[in-house]
Amino acid sequence: MSQTKPINELLDNLPTSNVTVYLLRALDSVVPGEWQNLVGFENTIRAVTGETNNKTVKKIRDRTIDLYSDRSQGYQQALWIYQTVDNADTALGAAAMANKIGEKVGFLSFLNKLTPKADTVQTIDLAIKLVAELIAFSKMNGSPAIEVNDFKAALSSYHHESLIRMAALVCVDGLVPLGPDFVSKVQSTLGGLNPSLLQQNSTFQSLSNFIPGGSTGDKLGFIGQSFASVQGWMNNFVGSHHLTPQIFLGNLKKYVDIADDKLDYVAAFLDMTTNYFEHTGTQTVARRLIERAASEI
Repeated sequence: MSQTKPINELLDNLPTSNVTVYLLRALDSVVPGEWQNLVGFENTIRAVTGETNNKTVKKIRDRTIDLYSDRSQGYQQALWIYQTVDNADTALGAAAMANKIGEKVGFLSFLNKLTPKADTVQTIDLAIKLVAELIAFSKMNGSPAIEVNDFKAALSSYHHESLIRMAALVCVDGLVPLGPDFVSKVQSTLGGLNPSLLQQNSTFQSLSNFIPGGSTGDKLGFIGQSFASVQGWMNNFVGSHHLTPQIFLGNLKKYVDIADDKLDYVAAFLDMTTNYFEHTGTQTVARRLIERAASEI
């Protein structure tokens, strides 16, 4: 694992307007009031803590940087995991989709650059993203082991950036590419998956050392177990928010020009042009650091 940039630099460089931000704004109607696009280190400190005293803000700032710099704390590992999940999908999209603030992003002009994923590949992507969230959660909590039950219990209290990230996972990696029955479809596919297909996934290759299990088959078993443990939460989230691919896309259309009849291409488009795991993951790690730093000064 390579060292990430300092947390203050990462926060200062978060975008205020790009396709990822448009996507997350579109999800605001799903979990209204949960997400603010907090950008800038000092601004984030003030927003998270409510602190206005400059000297206190500086103390929190310094302690936050110290905590993040200590690699034994797990915050750097958590953020590296969030970054790694998005790296494979977004290289082309980030370069191709630079847009002026307020402009709608044209989807149809981007079709020739898209390659929709097969359902099996999309299933693996979704399951590995979920496991990445589980691992990052464990790292931030300082847990030496990856605790599935602790993560399952914590999901019900997810808020802010963490909840909007899970909403994006459900919509972008579940509903849109795999349909309204994506939870059962993923569970079924994972149950019959050949471990060699998992081994071909670049994100799995990057995160493999963090996933419990000796062999690829063992790790696949852990991934399946992890997904099974949260399928109830996912089904409840979809049901309680009355989510369908069309409802989500209707919200997204406020920001992005898309075609309803090409859902597999929409999924590929969002894969290629967004890094919602890294963006909200940076904000989640920062919030956890700042809250801890404020309690320790």
